[in-house]
Amino acid sequence: MVASARCVGKLNSAPVTMPVILVRPPETSLRPVHPNSIAVALGQTAIFGGLGAGELAELGAACRSRSYRRGQFLWYQGDSGDYLAVVAEGQVKVTATTVRGDEMVLATLTPYAEVGQLAVIDQGPRSASVVALAPSTAILVSRPQLLELMQHSPELLDALLVSMGRLVRQVTDRATDLVYLDLGARLAKLLLQHDRERPGGRHEVELGLTQTELAQMVGGSRAAVNRVLQDFAGRGLIQLDARAIVIRDRDGLARRASA
Repeated sequence: MVASARCVGKLNSAPVTMPVILVRPPETSLRPVHPNSIAVALGQTAIFGGLGAGELAELGAACRSRSYRRGQFLWYQGDSGDYLAVVAEGQVKVTATTVRGDEMVLATLTPYAEVGQLAVIDQGPRSASVVALAPSTAILVSRPQLLELMQHSPELLDALLVSMGRLVRQVTDRATDLVYLDLGARLAKLLLQHDRERPGGRHEVELGLTQTELAQMVGGSRAAVNRVLQDFAGRGLIQLDARAIVIRDRDGLARRASA
């Protein structure tokens, strides 16, 4: 069951057996979310960052926050879209499932990313499911709250339009990659997009996905993705650690991504 309150603490959950994580998930901690903290978090987002301090404080006091265990769904594909969510803590993945049960990971989202704005705008059903990859907290902004703000905030309307345009571009890019790039190029491109520099100049990929989920994200099978990763490692492009992928040759990986 999902805990819901203006001030939410960490949920207690029984230990579950999960697949081994291939890529290191971002370090997270789950703390109570107070209205002031909600306002601060909303101010870090692309959509609400242009609001004034008073508007953010008012919105923060009106919003709900919810905490989710790892593996718990924020919503399911086909649900009604009554609100959008802002990831305040943790990490979530966005997935689409076919009628045959095949699943594709569309994106992974970390703090201050928004999700669910499409269904809020067009009032259609959710086009994808969202599930927590780690203990997470989300701030929920209802459709009425969003519409009320849009009436007197041109900045919010502009930011929302930009957000929708970015979603369309991402879908177009994904479709183009699936048609014109082979699996190796798609995987190389994904690794570069999620490359993060660690202390000491070490470059690691932060996705928080199992190898199966990584395969779902690039449109391949787990076995095929594993072969490509081993090939990249053999060519010195990456290093496969127990819980991380380390990028050793960014230029070489970029050339593979464009091949």
